[in-house]
Amino acid sequence: MTTQKIAVLGPGSWGTALSQVLNDNGHEIRLWGHMQAQIDEINNNHTNSHYFKDIVLDKKIEATTDLKEALDGVDAVLFVVPTKVTRLVAKQVAETLDHKVVVMHASKGLEPETHERLSTVLEEEIPADLRSEIVVVSGPSHAEETIVRDLTLITAASKDEEAAKYVQGLFSNHYFRLYTNKDIIGVETAGALKNIIAVGAGALHGLGYGDNAKAAIIARGLAEITRLGVKMGANPLTYSGLSGVGDLIVTGTSIHSRNWRAGDALGRGEKLEDIEANMGMVIEGISTTKVAYELAQELNVYMPITQAIYSVIYEGKDIKEAILSTMTGQLKTEDEF
Repeated sequence: MTTQKIAVLGPGSWGTALSQVLNDNGHEIRLWGHMQAQIDEINNNHTNSHYFKDIVLDKKIEATTDLKEALDGVDAVLFVVPTKVTRLVAKQVAETLDHKVVVMHASKGLEPETHERLSTVLEEEIPADLRSEIVVVSGPSHAEETIVRDLTLITAASKDEEAAKYVQGLFSNHYFRLYTNKDIIGVETAGALKNIIAVGAGALHGLGYGDNAKAAIIARGLAEITRLGVKMGANPLTYSGLSGVGDLIVTGTSIHSRNWRAGDALGRGEKLEDIEANMGMVIEGISTTKVAYELAQELNVYMPITQAIYSVIYEGKDIKEAILSTMTGQLKTEDEF
């Protein structure tokens, strides 16, 4: 593939790691953010020390706070901003763009209030004459491992197969490999909802439970993720792939996962407001729990783990009592939807 110009919106851990992947592949990267000190650090020191303490970025990765400068003449735009500001940034992009681009996003969440998937938000805010079909970049991936070029396999999902293949070509190399998928609903819901289960898995660890409990929450968590996703129109097979069970395993078992760490702290008795203040990064699983709980009520989908985590986070229920309620609930068959 010839050199492409790509605007990466969001200089957080994942945006920075993906910028490095694209830069390694010979593409011209413009990394956009709104915090001047962070942008200056990237340009002057070639570091992003809030997220990566010992990583030096390639000098060719340029950062800016000027959205017009970031978007000028680019071939593609990658959104890697928090879920709650995706719509706002998309509006700004729509007002600034003056040519058609491939639009991708690598964020994992569902929009609060509207309950919409992020590709839908981008479709609504960026006119069709300025963009491709949206491509979702998602799968089992810790930024801390990708930034040191550890082996990573994820998914590029889009309703347009050619757009997905273009993104697959942009990113794929000897350590970072993408597979295409047409099930954008499945890939997005899997990426968003696994954060909830990761909070629960971390909580079990913080409470001192062992491997049996961890395996149980991942397996049963996948079941309820699949139930909700299928009700929303997803292909159930997607949840047995990289963006489904793969992402759930990596997020629900690792200290690299901020959602797992948040749950672990909850299990050890820390208060949520203190956890969020100390994390220094967005914990998508907290807001996604509320969205998923509301969606489950609306669509009449059985999601006991999500309901238990919701009751702890939003209703102040004792975490041990929430676990007991889940364990002593109505007995069911394993494949019951």
